[in-house]
Amino acid sequence: MKITQQKTEKTPDNQSVIYLINKTAVLKNFDLNKDELGFVARRIKAGENIVAVNQYRRCLYFVIPENSRNDNNKLEALRKNGSSLLKMINTSKIKSVSLFDTINKAEYALALAEGIALSNYRFIKYFKDREKQQNSLEIIKLYSKTLRPESIQQLQFVTDAVYHSRRLVNEPLSSLNALELSEEFKKMGKEAGFEVEVFHKKKIESLKMGGLLAVNRGSIDPPTFSILEWKPEKPVNSRPVVLVGKGVVFDTGGLSLKPTKGSMDYMKADMGGAAAVAGAIYAIAGSKIPVHVVGLVPATDNRPDGNAYVPGDVVKMGNGMYVEVLNTDAEGRMILAEALHYARNYKPELIIDVATLTGSAAMAIGKYGIVGMGNAPAEYFSALKKSGEKVSERIVEFPFWEEFNENLKSDIADLKNIGKRDAGAITAGKFLEHFTNEFPYIHLDIAGPAFIDEETDYKGKGGTGYGVRLLFDFFKNFSAK
Repeated sequence: MKITQQKTEKTPDNQSVIYLINKTAVLKNFDLNKDELGFVARRIKAGENIVAVNQYRRCLYFVIPENSRNDNNKLEALRKNGSSLLKMINTSKIKSVSLFDTINKAEYALALAEGIALSNYRFIKYFKDREKQQNSLEIIKLYSKTLRPESIQQLQFVTDAVYHSRRLVNEPLSSLNALELSEEFKKMGKEAGFEVEVFHKKKIESLKMGGLLAVNRGSIDPPTFSILEWKPEKPVNSRPVVLVGKGVVFDTGGLSLKPTKGSMDYMKADMGGAAAVAGAIYAIAGSKIPVHVVGLVPATDNRPDGNAYVPGDVVKMGNGMYVEVLNTDAEGRMILAEALHYARNYKPELIIDVATLTGSAAMAIGKYGIVGMGNAPAEYFSALKKSGEKVSERIVEFPFWEEFNENLKSDIADLKNIGKRDAGAITAGKFLEHFTNEFPYIHLDIAGPAFIDEETDYKGKGGTGYGVRLLFDFFKNFSAK
């Protein structure tokens, strides 16, 4: 999907156009005949937000922003309008469309274009007739008197980043093991301009990353540990922000085997956190946001082979702590812990991990948002939540009280890797906190929205790329300060 800026208000007679208008717009100013004029006026009066007119040589679409006092709600409604428009555009086999902002609200036009562009993604790689299934729309041309060129560039990189993230999540293990995931990161780095370094098994062993090695023991494929870094010449932060993404490329649950239906069958998506981190850094680097960001991705699959780690094992972690493994399906925290400990090498200003970590988070709020928690100063969490509201990747903050550590006490080791059923999402976060070396820390559990099994407006079906837009907006605002 290509997004460009249109320089003039004129379009060819055969160019399909989307007009973003006020409800009180003077319709005679548009290229409509008398019958079309009456039709559009009646539909707007009836309360419709999208009105389509087929002029045969082209289609015209009129979009009226939702009447809401909350600007974030209005932006989200426009993204969903974009999803509805995309269906109409593809039904008419339109390849290029111009979007005109007649109300001089570039932010609204960008939200509408974003909804169209994100809705246009399809994962059709494994269909024999994929060319027939491909959507028709290829180009969106934006015109607004208040639109800055850099906003178009950012929207393009964010859209591409979400596409990358969705594609990685949707790829099956047969095409994307830990080694292949690290190679995909390298390709993304070359495209957007960030550095990628990959540690392989011998290096991981030398670093004594016991948690990552333990989870990998049941796999015939080796683990990887990828470092993604964007460091512009003059970053606004003297110490980097470190993003950590869970990279379990497939999770059977190990010897604590998952049931297949509704559980294991979607576990190619258990690296959604890794995809979100890579996508966010792609968008940040491509847009040249002046922040120093490091991404850490420990990656492996979790399988029940003959040498797999078992319930009751004790694993020595990279920070020297011993962890009693009571459930091999609580593997995400074992590998994330090693990345969180490694983050100390950067003396970070802030650590944020993104992970499809617990069913508890998904049970709590479903596909509608992110469960967040942590010990970072309130201004960081406030800024993340503000970005979440703006891009509609909302965060629900859970308590992070010290008492939750009681659930992690082991009779034979420093920690156990799983607590009681109650407050499972929080207990997982408290486990990870032990490995953050007292640097400010935020944990984002995206288990609910990272992969959805039914088509949902511009988020699509399957991998959603959840977290990319949230983190990009957070760092864009971070750089402005």
